[in-house]
Amino acid sequence: DVQLQASGGGLVQSGGSLRLSCAASGFTFDDYHINWFRQAPGKEREGVSCIRIRDGTAYYVYSVKGRFTISSDNAKNTVYLQMNSLKPEDTAVYYCAAGTANCGNIEEFYDYWGQGTLVTVSS
Repeated sequence: DVQLQASGGGLVQSGGSLRLSCAASGFTFDDYHINWFRQAPGKEREGVSCIRIRDGTAYYVYSVKGRFTISSDNAKNTVYLQMNSLKPEDTAVYYCAAGTANCGNIEEFYDYWGQGTLVTVSS
């Protein structure tokens, strides 16, 4: 079965760090792009960061540039999102999604979605 499993969320203080993981199985990892989306209560879901697995090309929403880093371990079929200098406005449920089109924030491009992991940043 195709699965994406997001993990690594938790409660941290402002300025702290977390590393999220997205473990993939059941499809050819190298053929896909993996995008992290997030959704805060009452807000629209937004794209945060995307990686093209084939060559590691990465993209970020402006608000996380310089603070978040996306990477992949192809041997483990896992994508990571290292989040540093966390701010209360980063609080959200974070979802990973996989698609074969170019990285982008069009949700219809993504074939598979993980269940989400909650990140809470206290002030």
